[in-house]
Amino acid sequence: MKIYLCTVGKLKEKYLKQGIAEYVKRLSSYTQIEEVEVADEKAPEVLSEAEMQIVKQKEGERLLAKIPNDAYVIALAIDGKMLSSEELAEKIEGLMTYGKSKIAFVIGGSLGLSDDVLKRADMKLSFSKMTFPHQLMKLVLVEQIYRGFRIMRGEPYHK
Repeated sequence: MKIYLCTVGKLKEKYLKQGIAEYVKRLSSYTQIEEVEVADEKAPEVLSEAEMQIVKQKEGERLLAKIPNDAYVIALAIDGKMLSSEELAEKIEGLMTYGKSKIAFVIGGSLGLSDDVLKRADMKLSFSKMTFPHQLMKLVLVEQIYRGFRIMRGEPYHK
């Protein structure tokens, strides 16, 4: 199993980088993780709806170019399905059981994901109805993937 963490924008915050690196290291005994970062589109602070769509489209094209064709794609989206940690573990385990060797988790930029990326997704996943910085979501996501593998193996961690 190989998991791709596909995100828009370069992570700059040292504390987030350290946290993500720690969970990627922990996950290395369970699965392969590849971090895929694509450039965010430079844009002014205030955008029209049309300009927002253009930014999301350009970022989406970059993401889609990096996602393997045979990957099961899980897009993080506020309107996605909410799962418990146990349910996420079951989902990952089910994909492994039924021959999916690649899972790509996709996190959009500050404006979200393009319609094309959402159409490519096999599943939309939400962690909350709240909005979070996309950089922070990468840390939360990788921790939940790690927790999921611990749950699958019946190992202590999840309480």
